[in-house]
Amino acid sequence: MVPPRDRAPSGAGPEVPLSQHVARAPSFRCGAGGAAADMAIRYPMAVGLNKGYKVTKNVSKPRHCRRRGRLTKHTKFVRDMIREVCGFAPYERRAMELLKVSKDKRALKFIKKRVGTHIRAKRKREELSNVLAAMRKAAAKKD
Repeated sequence: MVPPRDRAPSGAGPEVPLSQHVARAPSFRCGAGGAAADMAIRYPMAVGLNKGYKVTKNVSKPRHCRRRGRLTKHTKFVRDMIREVCGFAPYERRAMELLKVSKDKRALKFIKKRVGTHIRAKRKREELSNVLAAMRKAAAKKD
């Protein structure tokens, strides 16, 4: 049996009153609402939602991963050039034939089998239907 201790463990240190605590930067682990937490008046307190010393936030440069995948002028130019030179793939031509005869669902299933995922298939079907609409518009303008 272990005898009870009379004093605190050696690593605990002396008891410090709240007025002498070192203020820390605010912790965002609590999941407090962003707007509500920013609007509240902040005091240099050791406890509470807005604990910590009043500081001005660093303005950080937007991260590269936030704009990754966005279409640039150069990328758009290159894709349009390739489309103009090479035309459509055989599966895209077949899907366009299905779309011409209003078989949208069948076209989606067909494209999904070729490109792999449902989201990509929907995007490809939308792209091909826009191309068909543009071709119809150009034909109407020509006449």
